Amino acid sequence: MRKEKRISLYKKIWCKIRYWQNLKDISDSELAAYLNVGERTLHEYDKSAKNITLEKIDNFLYVNDMELADLLSL
Repeated sequence: MRKEKRISLYKKIWCKIRYWQNLKDISDSELAAYLNVGERTLHEYDKSAKNITLEKIDNFLYVNDMELADLLSL
């Protein structure tokens, strides 16, 4: 059984989204619109991204004309 700590996939994806936001100088309100969520939800994802859905990630990728591989390679 593995005992080492690992970063979960949803946390990795959320960190990459926040990193992309910082690189592009996008406001929280714009990011919320890309994900089709409220700004408050963004702050909930900051605490724990386990509730981010594939639908929200897909919205983000579609609006920004990105593939998941593009996001993960940032």
